[in-house]
Amino acid sequence: MTVRLVVKAGREKSLLARHPWLFSGGIAKVEGEPFPGATVRIVAQDGRFLGWGAYSPESQIRVRVWSFDENDRIDADFFRRRLQAALSARASLAQAGNAARLIHAESDGLPGLVVDRYGDVLVVQMLASGVEAWRGTLIPLLQELTGAAAIYERSDADVRALEGLEQRTGLLAGSLPGSVEIIEHGLRYRVDVAEGQKTGFYLDQRDNRRRVGELAAGRDVLNCFCYSGGFSLAALRGGAKSVLSIDSSAEALDTARANLELNQLPADRAEWLEADVFQHLRKLRDAGRSFDLIVLDPPKFAPTAQHVERAARAYKDINLYGFKLLRPGGYLATFTCSGGMSADLFQKIVAGAALDAHADASIVGRFTADIDHPIALNFPESDYLKGLLVRKAG
Repeated sequence: MTVRLVVKAGREKSLLARHPWLFSGGIAKVEGEPFPGATVRIVAQDGRFLGWGAYSPESQIRVRVWSFDENDRIDADFFRRRLQAALSARASLAQAGNAARLIHAESDGLPGLVVDRYGDVLVVQMLASGVEAWRGTLIPLLQELTGAAAIYERSDADVRALEGLEQRTGLLAGSLPGSVEIIEHGLRYRVDVAEGQKTGFYLDQRDNRRRVGELAAGRDVLNCFCYSGGFSLAALRGGAKSVLSIDSSAEALDTARANLELNQLPADRAEWLEADVFQHLRKLRDAGRSFDLIVLDPPKFAPTAQHVERAARAYKDINLYGFKLLRPGGYLATFTCSGGMSADLFQKIVAGAALDAHADASIVGRFTADIDHPIALNFPESDYLKGLLVRKAG
């Protein structure tokens, strides 16, 4: 029997606007006993059909919508069509290498599912009860439709706990090669799909790395939260005079050094430093250091709107020191990947940092996630990566 979920009067507006989330406070009653990930029929108070969704009893996001079409049936053929549509969309995009985001969760009509391709290896994240319930269907379909030699799971994000799900990692299909290597705009990177951050690499910054590299010629560059050296390598290839890269992870820095060697870039222009970025920015200021180009690409300080106030202080702090360390006429490329942080608020924080640093500055560019990370018009939460390119007055 199909479980019916009745929405409270007035709370159906977001669903009518095709927003794919229904929160627990918007539910009037559940008719039936759905298990985690079960498909439910979502209806208004008057019985009007609103959507088919996946039920998640532990999450504040109680239902994630699969489809707003009453004629759809949520079965293996449904997921085949959704996967094929997403893969077809990526096939039409300009290729900058052999790595791409293939499935971008809600933006591809597959809430909670993220799939990145690194060469012949797929890395999968299943972050919600709905996709977890359909894993036995999704993994074989992914292997069939992509021809991937291996599929590795990295469902170790904290958000799974909010769904009442345990973290899961490991090989799901095929066998991993001894080393996973990708090419991006002519640069080669080794990707640690098993232990690296997220799915192993930050594909969303692909075009932003290229843009920063184009600004780097003849400049002294500071790259904070450098991870495996993406912005650093782009800057060095772009002709940077020097690049200081800082990260708190020794493992990430080891990978970055290996990537430098892999690309035969000038090691004498690269300095790698294991340190806490917040503390070391102060040390650089006290030492009188300065730079022509600074990249601030920190981890997610505000995973939800509830964390924004605390995160704002952290963003303000690093950007304040960024402006203090930036030479007149220099560029600051500053980012937030916090979905709970709006673009307007982030700009205000950066503006406040410039004011406190007594720096006159102007926005000369904006950054977003690359083209294979689409932003659904009905789902603004998918616009998570935001960045500003700011020039300090000469």
